[in-house]
Amino acid sequence: MTHPKLESLLDTINRVIVGKEDQVRLLLTAMLARGHVLLEDLPGMGKTVLAKTLAQAIGGTYNRVQFTADLLPSDVVGLHVFNPRTNEFELRRGPVFADVLLADEINRATPRTQSGLLECMEERQVTIEGVTLPLPSSLLVIATQNPIESEGTYPLPEAQLDRFLFRLALGYGSREDAREILRRFRGQSPLEQVHAVVSPDEIAALQRETTAIHVSPAVEEYVIDLTEATRNHRSVEVGLSPRAMLALLRSAQAAALLDGRSYVLPDDVKQVFPPLAVHRIRLSMEAELHVTEQEIIQEILREVHAPVEEGV
Repeated sequence: MTHPKLESLLDTINRVIVGKEDQVRLLLTAMLARGHVLLEDLPGMGKTVLAKTLAQAIGGTYNRVQFTADLLPSDVVGLHVFNPRTNEFELRRGPVFADVLLADEINRATPRTQSGLLECMEERQVTIEGVTLPLPSSLLVIATQNPIESEGTYPLPEAQLDRFLFRLALGYGSREDAREILRRFRGQSPLEQVHAVVSPDEIAALQRETTAIHVSPAVEEYVIDLTEATRNHRSVEVGLSPRAMLALLRSAQAAALLDGRSYVLPDDVKQVFPPLAVHRIRLSMEAELHVTEQEIIQEILREVHAPVEEGV
């Protein structure tokens, strides 16, 4: 049984987004775990609609930034501007001061601008000209990038990728999904009918509740086993870091809360492991010719023994 407040949130989002229930659950899982999401997909897949729907459903502030080569860090975090009326400098807050920030085509900005998001995402604060300001505790950064277009882009370095809890793709969906999209969006957009079902303060409370979800020693060992398997796999050059291991545990706790449980099951870990690990492992040059990261992750899940006990 899904957590009552989160079930209402899921239903609200799924009334707009068609056929992406698994991705929506993972998006909410990332939010509960105080993580961020990288949506790597083709244009027109509904990434912006998904971000807007989530922001409206939690009654939060939504901002969108189109990342381009001439975008500056101050365009994201803000800056001090001179007010001739008061003869003083005033703070102009950037779009990162939001509950949901859509960083569209993040890999089109220069590394300098990309790095401007690092402090925001990891520490939920910004430093503008030596002044440190807090960001909303419910801040969720949803960044997008086109996986097949590389001209005029700056690939995200590992340090930046590691700031994203999950890497997800929405995909085209089934023929039935396409039929439902045509019917649902034929007239008035369902996004216009979305009302807040929870508040940002309630999301912050649920995030605190996530950290209290019980994790048994057996599940802890399973998390460690999966982490070490990525480091020891013959095809993997770089495996999961200790920070990624902690993120895996937090994500499993969030998945358990989303299901309305007070304890983590091995299936929670299995659910969040692929989107968490896919952008964090690096294959050897020889392995890249024969397998993909997704295939290696599925192989690890098959080979690493999961505990039988429920983790209560």
